[in-house]
Amino acid sequence: MKRSEEIKELRGLEVSGLTEKVQSLKEELMRLRFRKAAGQLETSARLKEVRRSIARAETVITEKNQQSAA
Repeated sequence: MKRSEEIKELRGLEVSGLTEKVQSLKEELMRLRFRKAAGQLETSARLKEVRRSIARAETVITEKNQQSAA
């Protein structure tokens, strides 16, 4: 998914949905790290993609929290 499409999708979600998405991405990241340690991970680029997706989702959560506080 393109970055701009991902950001649009994230901004369309509620904070609770974003929190669930962050949780699922963190679980995926953990599984990927285990696979990398076991030598079963073919492409390590997915680790970077997942980390950045987590950061994007957490940024949108922060934006929404700041908007609701203002």
